[in-house]
Amino acid sequence: MANIGKKILNKGWLAARSTEVDLTGVELTTTHPPSSSPTSLPWMEACVPGTVLATLLRNKLIPDPFYGLENESIIDIADSGRDYYTFWFFTTFHCKPIFSQTSSQHVDLNFRAINYSAEVYMNGHRRVLPKGMFRRHSLDVTDILHPDGQNLLAVMVYPPDHPGKIPPEGGQGGDHEIGKDVATQYVEGWDWMAPIRDRNTGIWDEVSVSVTGPVKIVDPHLVSSLFDDCTRAYLHASTELVNKSSSVAECDLIIQVTTELEGNICSLEHLRKEHLSIYPGAHVQYTFSKAFFYKPNLWWPNGMGKQSLYNVEISVEVKGFAESDSWSHPFGFRKIESDIDSATGGRLFKVNEQPIFIRGGNWILSDGLLRLSDKRYKTDIKFHADMNFNMIRCWGGGLAERPEFYHYCDIYGLLVWQEFWITGDVDGRGVPISNPDGPLDHDLFLLCARDTVKLLRNHPSLALWVGGNEQVPPDDINTALKHDLRLYPYFQKLDEIKISPEEISLVLKDPSQYLDGTRIYVQGSMWDGFANGKGDFTDGPYEIQNPENFFKDDFYMYGFNPEVGSVGMPVAATIRATMPPEGWQIPLFKELSNGYVEEVPNPVWDYHKYIPYSKPNLVHDQILHYGTTKDLDDFCLKAQLVNYIQYQALLEGWTSRMWSKYTGVLIWKTQNPWTGLRGQFYDHLHDQTAGFYGCRSAAEPIHVQLNLATYFIEVVNTTASILYDVAIEVSVWELDGDCPYYKVTEVLSIPSKRTVPVTEMTYPKSMNPKPVYFLLLKLYDVSDHSILSRNFYWLHLPGDDYKLLEPYRKKTVPLKITSQTMVDGDSYEMQMHVENISKKPESKDLLYKNNFFNSNGDKDFGMSSSKTVQSHKEHQVNFLQRMSRKSSKGRDALRTEIINGSETGVAFFLHFSVHSSKKDQKVGEDTRILPVHYSDNYFSLVPGEVMTIALSFEVPQGVTPQVKLQGWNYHGAHTVYH
Repeated sequence: MANIGKKILNKGWLAARSTEVDLTGVELTTTHPPSSSPTSLPWMEACVPGTVLATLLRNKLIPDPFYGLENESIIDIADSGRDYYTFWFFTTFHCKPIFSQTSSQHVDLNFRAINYSAEVYMNGHRRVLPKGMFRRHSLDVTDILHPDGQNLLAVMVYPPDHPGKIPPEGGQGGDHEIGKDVATQYVEGWDWMAPIRDRNTGIWDEVSVSVTGPVKIVDPHLVSSLFDDCTRAYLHASTELVNKSSSVAECDLIIQVTTELEGNICSLEHLRKEHLSIYPGAHVQYTFSKAFFYKPNLWWPNGMGKQSLYNVEISVEVKGFAESDSWSHPFGFRKIESDIDSATGGRLFKVNEQPIFIRGGNWILSDGLLRLSDKRYKTDIKFHADMNFNMIRCWGGGLAERPEFYHYCDIYGLLVWQEFWITGDVDGRGVPISNPDGPLDHDLFLLCARDTVKLLRNHPSLALWVGGNEQVPPDDINTALKHDLRLYPYFQKLDEIKISPEEISLVLKDPSQYLDGTRIYVQGSMWDGFANGKGDFTDGPYEIQNPENFFKDDFYMYGFNPEVGSVGMPVAATIRATMPPEGWQIPLFKELSNGYVEEVPNPVWDYHKYIPYSKPNLVHDQILHYGTTKDLDDFCLKAQLVNYIQYQALLEGWTSRMWSKYTGVLIWKTQNPWTGLRGQFYDHLHDQTAGFYGCRSAAEPIHVQLNLATYFIEVVNTTASILYDVAIEVSVWELDGDCPYYKVTEVLSIPSKRTVPVTEMTYPKSMNPKPVYFLLLKLYDVSDHSILSRNFYWLHLPGDDYKLLEPYRKKTVPLKITSQTMVDGDSYEMQMHVENISKKPESKDLLYKNNFFNSNGDKDFGMSSSKTVQSHKEHQVNFLQRMSRKSSKGRDALRTEIINGSETGVAFFLHFSVHSSKKDQKVGEDTRILPVHYSDNYFSLVPGEVMTIALSFEVPQGVTPQVKLQGWNYHGAHTVYH
């Protein structure tokens, strides 16, 4: 008897070009299966889930399209024809269910997504999978299973019907033909992406076999409704049930809600059993009686509270069979609302009745060859949480993101704006003007949209649906989506409803019977509270800015900017790892007659969509502010300085006008799905740029910042609690190590959800200000001097630049680095205590040891909680206790490294990196271990200051990690752990 449940088919696949296989699908799955050896031509090891291009790359039959200019040597589908990228995929699996006259098991073969259509052959039987990249397919294969349980499966996958051509000049979405299909639109290329030659053809998502009894559970829908300041909640649940048998099924439906307490111990919060009868072959929609919860643990966005999740399990027991099917899903109790803010005109989001100031980014997809994995998704989403972001926008030219993406957004608290597959350039705008009627098959689009809603709707992170990017869907599609995604009355504004929520439930059907019913649908990314709200091109800009501009009244005029972009140069090691030597040449700096500089990048950078650090006539080259660039390493290091300032200023500028002018901002964009050179906070190899940490600082829930336009120091409080008894320590440090300006403000109280200007930083107005200086701000609790926010700037006087930092590189400031490491198999967690041990000038400072405030994190946002403040020593003890509980290898002894130096001053722009240490290491090999999660990086320390940086990473088997430290005035790479 086969086990009830699902088996993933993600191993053992073979692939071959269809034109190279002289066998039919029937023959492949009966008399002539391919050899199990992947070297038996034309068959090769397949990438499933994945695409044809990913399979060819895995087998080294094409060069890496993400390396240098190699993509240009791969034949494009427009030139090869669709047959060239039409492929067979083959595998075998074992499944032998029971069959009897009284009780039988049933087996479905499931494809969660295929691009674009397919023929499926199993044991000699043929099935057709219809078109559409964003739809699930489920085939009942019970009657065609092989009697001995050994099953042969072959799938012929066809590319999109309209793959289009790539104009010589490139452009947004190529010739726009891909818009005739319901598929990703970025694949014909964009101003941040080269064309994908196979247009993402393949079995690009999960394949599985599921075994059930007579009754199958299909697409349950979970909805929570919250009352009385979110202290009282109901869980609503509906599900479709299919009786696959030829007799009436007497069923007991069971719903169970549990929450994990610690480890594998769970608490049962709700259990209910309900009975029903289902006629043979019937599909029925069943709704459970609503379940009541008092003071449930709520799910909150990142930075606002815990992401509490319950596990909801639905099972069905059939008389005479026992358990027939079961389904489970993590579920978060939360209420999400969205409306247009009357004060700013921007869209306002509320979660659990608390306004959320949106700071997030735009997302295309994780990988352009759709090499999607749970591990990669976890890293991607945690990176966004590490930057203190609270929203990700899934752009309409990319994917309907996968459940694994949403799972990690649930865990890390990232609200998701999910767009459907419409973009302005491909669907009604662009050059040449594209077809405004969307895909050729509108019914197919709606089928995919409805199926996507069912796939994703139970995730608490999902915040809203949007019709398209910079365009609305065609009228009939838009009208249908508005109807299908209409809100259940309770989730509308309550003051517009004439009856109470309890009365609503008596006169209307249960909210879980809606397709969604809980989240708004907005027709386009520049409509209804986004940009100017009318669909005009009022998002952007997308280029380098003078940092102070972000704070000025005239920078952006509307309440919520869905796209504002800038630079994103990675570190030099990434350039060397992804480009041949001709791509290591830095741009030529061409001085124009008006004094501005134009950057001229090399052809490889140009192909990888490099965006310059200058904007002639508007912005002087920001890299040249630091002096002449010598080589790739020098250029990339200076680019990191600019990256940090650019994105720190962008978010601080928006936050400076929180609620008075803005309700939110989404940066274009957070990452690239290939080795691009613009608009990113981490590269395709998962190494962060300094812009990552500029964002991390600027988007703190509680934050102290400098307004670069007014030079007033501001305190940002995005939480629901008033900050009592806090003060700001302000210190200015000159390049010679002196601290000529030191000030502590009076004791302050900062209202919740406010940005408050506190005091002007007057050093530039002093008698003899230095042209370049450092500014350190610390917001702290006066009762125990615990630091709530620390922020560091390097600044120059108006009209000056940073060229004096060039000779400062010769000053080596002594450092003491004490490390503690915990190892659990291949996983490392480390703490690096870094101290600037140069002599500090006498002052009344209290805060050099950086005793950071640590919230206990156990209580929901908006509820009363006590603060827990941990010293470094206490934090280290807790860290060691936690790791010793789970570690199989224990911890290393404390290690101390000293970097000698004779200078006094700021240790500037320090940067950790982790490398592998191998005996057979090749010259020039990229030794970085990636990804690494850092609690901070690209940080600076004033004399006497101590900071603790936490690192976590995994190492390949047999590799010993080395941790290295570099910095502006630390040449080479100092090994501080090995």
